[in-house]
Amino acid sequence: MTFLIKPAFIICSLLAGIYMVFWIESVKPSDIGFIDVFRKEVLIEKQESYPIRKPAGKLTEKEMEYARIAWKYFENNYKKETGFVNGVDYYTAATFWDMSSYILALTSAYEIGVIDTLELDRRLIQCLHTLSELELYDKKMPNKLYNTESLQMVDYENKVVERGIGWSALDIGRFYSAVNKLIHAYPQYNAAVKKVTRRWQMQHMISEGTLYGIVFPRYEPKPTKVQEGKLGYEEYSSKGLAMAGYDVTESLSYTDFTKFVDIYGIKIAVDKRELEKEVAHNHVTSEPYILDGLEYGWDVTSRELAYRVFIAQKERHNRTGIITCVSEDHIDAAPHFVYNTVYTDKGAWRCVAENGEDAAQFKSISTKAAFGWYVLWDDPYSNILLESVETLYDPDRGWYSGRYEKSGKPNTAISINTNAVILEALNYRMNGKLIKF
Repeated sequence: MTFLIKPAFIICSLLAGIYMVFWIESVKPSDIGFIDVFRKEVLIEKQESYPIRKPAGKLTEKEMEYARIAWKYFENNYKKETGFVNGVDYYTAATFWDMSSYILALTSAYEIGVIDTLELDRRLIQCLHTLSELELYDKKMPNKLYNTESLQMVDYENKVVERGIGWSALDIGRFYSAVNKLIHAYPQYNAAVKKVTRRWQMQHMISEGTLYGIVFPRYEPKPTKVQEGKLGYEEYSSKGLAMAGYDVTESLSYTDFTKFVDIYGIKIAVDKRELEKEVAHNHVTSEPYILDGLEYGWDVTSRELAYRVFIAQKERHNRTGIITCVSEDHIDAAPHFVYNTVYTDKGAWRCVAENGEDAAQFKSISTKAAFGWYVLWDDPYSNILLESVETLYDPDRGWYSGRYEKSGKPNTAISINTNAVILEALNYRMNGKLIKF
C-alpha cells in the first residue's frame, strides 16, 4: 500500500491549494494582519494633483434660478400634515434615503438663500417630530419605506405591510449625513434629532464594524439579515455613522474587497464580491462618490476613486462622442428605476433594473450627476456635462432625471433625489462641503 502514499499526498496538496485560493479570494486583507500595514499604497496609487473646483462664495443669477427650480419640487410634494416630502413627483411614498435627501436639500435651500429662517424652522420641526414617532420594523429600526400621508410602513408598490419590509443600512447610514449636518450646523435642533434616533437599536444593524440590512429573499417569506453595501456605497454610508461614534471600521475600508478592471486604460475600482456569491449587485456609479465629495469633501482614497470614475466617463465621450454621465435614477417608464453604471456584474457601461435585468434601452445622462461633477471638478468635460442638462426641467415642477442616450429625449421622471442633489451641489458651489465641524 505504500505505493499509494505519494499519489494521495499529491491529491491532498492540490485540494489544499485549491482551498487556499478560494479562501484568499474571500478573505479581507485586514484578516491577514501584516498586509493591513501597507495595503493602501499597494492597491491604490494617487494622482499628483486633482482639478478640484474651488467654492465660488456666491452663486450667479443663473445658478440661483437653477436652485429655485429644484426647490419647486419640495413645494409641490410637501405634506403639511406630516412634514414629509414624496420620493417621486406626486407619489406618496418615501425611503429613508429620500428623507435624508429632503433634510440636506432643505438646509441647502436655506444656506443658498432660496428660503428664509421661518420656512426652515417650520419644516424641520415638523419633519423631525414625525420621524420621532414613526413605527419601526420589529420595533428595532426604521422601515425601508413609509407612506408620506398615512405614515404607515409600505412596500415598494406603496402597499401597506403591517410588519414592514425590513431596514436598509445604506439608507440609514445616509440619514446620518443629515444628522451630522444638523448636529454641527444647527445645534438648536439637537434635542429633536436625538429624539428621532434614540429609539433605534443600532446593534442590530452594525456588528463587528460591518453594516447589515434586512431583506426578504425572493420566494422566502422569512426576513434575512445580510451584509449591505458594495464599494463606494458602503463606505459613503458608513462615514456619517463613524462621525456619530459608531464602529463601522470594516465597512469604511475601501480596500478589503477591491479589485480593478481596465476601462479605456483606467483602473476602475470595483467590489470583487460578485453577484453569484452575494445578494447585492456591485454597481459602480457616480452617486456615492459625488455625495461623498459634496457632503464630506472626500478623503484621499475616495477622491482618487471618484476621479477615475469621472475620467472613465470623459474618455467614453472622447472615444464615442456620446455624452456620458451615469448614476442611479428614476425613469419615466417601467421598470421606473435603473442603475446606469461604469461597471456592474462583470460588464462595463451596463444599464440594469433593480433586479439586475438588462435595461440598455434606458441608458441616459443623469442630471444630478452632471451638476455634481460640475461643481466638484474644474475640468472642460464637467462644463460639457452641465451644458448638456441645463434645459432639462419643468419650471413649475423641478428638474427631470436626465436624457436618454438613444432617442435624445428627456427622461421626464422628477424625483426628490435629483432635485436634492442639485441643491446640495449648488450649496457646495457656494460654500464648499456641506458637513463641517
